[in-house]
Amino acid sequence: MSARKLGSEETIQLFQRYVIPNYGRYPVSLVRGEGSHVWDAEGNRYLDLFCGWGCNLLGHCPPAVIEAVRDQLGQLIHVPNTWHTELQGQWAKALSERSFGGQAFFCNSGTEANEAAIKLARLHAPKPRYKIITFEGGFHGRTMGSISATAQPKYHEGLGPLMAGFVYAPFGDLDAVARLIDKETAAIMIEPIQGEGGVRIPPEGFLAGLRRLADENKLLLIFDEVQTGCARTGDWFAYQGFGVTPDVMTISKAICGGLPGGAMLTTPEIAKSLRPGMHACTFGGNPIAARAGIAYIEAVEQGNFLANAKRLGDIFRQRFQQLAQECPIIREVRVRGAMVGIELSVEGAETVKACLQQRLLINCTHGTIIRLLPAINLTEQQANEGCDILANVLKKQAGNRAAAQ
Repeated sequence: MSARKLGSEETIQLFQRYVIPNYGRYPVSLVRGEGSHVWDAEGNRYLDLFCGWGCNLLGHCPPAVIEAVRDQLGQLIHVPNTWHTELQGQWAKALSERSFGGQAFFCNSGTEANEAAIKLARLHAPKPRYKIITFEGGFHGRTMGSISATAQPKYHEGLGPLMAGFVYAPFGDLDAVARLIDKETAAIMIEPIQGEGGVRIPPEGFLAGLRRLADENKLLLIFDEVQTGCARTGDWFAYQGFGVTPDVMTISKAICGGLPGGAMLTTPEIAKSLRPGMHACTFGGNPIAARAGIAYIEAVEQGNFLANAKRLGDIFRQRFQQLAQECPIIREVRVRGAMVGIELSVEGAETVKACLQQRLLINCTHGTIIRLLPAINLTEQQANEGCDILANVLKKQAGNRAAAQ
């Protein structure tokens, strides 16, 4: 390979020749990241308010994680899960102590964690129970079990027949859930806040109502915290802010500070159902991931970033609620810690494009919802800088729309 660094256009051409085009990619080649900034091949700096699709919750290349991983690389990179390693045990202990005191199964991604939860629900339930109730607008991953659990038809196109056993309820409708429960139901699976679905926060009492239905019908309550977990909302896990504890929880994205990692946590009693030979993950809980996961937890606590996530939430809420009063294309603002959804009355793709031109990285989901998943160590100055850019873009779009009518 050439030692010469390629420019963005040359890298794009390389992709066009050798990489399957299954992603819609921005016309930029990124080469470096630090905190909430990234740089492209031409040296342009961007403020990133959607760090790593939610994976880089301490920003790009957090020093504590980098230092830990560099040290671990010289000791032990990978061993099979037929052996014990202290790091995996310590990582499981750290997650257990910050959640509901359970046990962990480790994997590499959110969809793998959800696959493990689906298997566990079926293994734990007495026959003939196997069905799992999930929710419209939810998203649980791309593998066949997880995509079958995802109640969005657009993700099912061309993939049928899907895995049987999933029934879909409207998000927030407790009566609909109750009607769907029958003698074959094994579990209820939900994101406590829908992420890809548009940062949809459940109605007051909804999660508590699901807990009650699960208890009354002897079902497992599974919370998919792949996006909300690991300090995103200002609590270690979103369920803690709602005061409703699940039986099973899945986490990933931010769990290793930007490296691949995932986990399913459940109580020791339920964990017994995932008996040897029924599920596995070759790289799950490997020494590199475990070391990174422990370093991530320590960095969050040493930096008091749980509190900072809540402060950021206050900043974004105040800024965007005020903007909504001035900008008629904003329908609703939804914020929980460092998790922001701004629902527009227009398509959001042009907003994302315009922000990219202003060196701000954001996301649009469901066509009209601007989604921000910033780092929880984002500074107040950076938060306001991002808000200023996005506000100017949205005001300009609102003005153009008004002039065209």
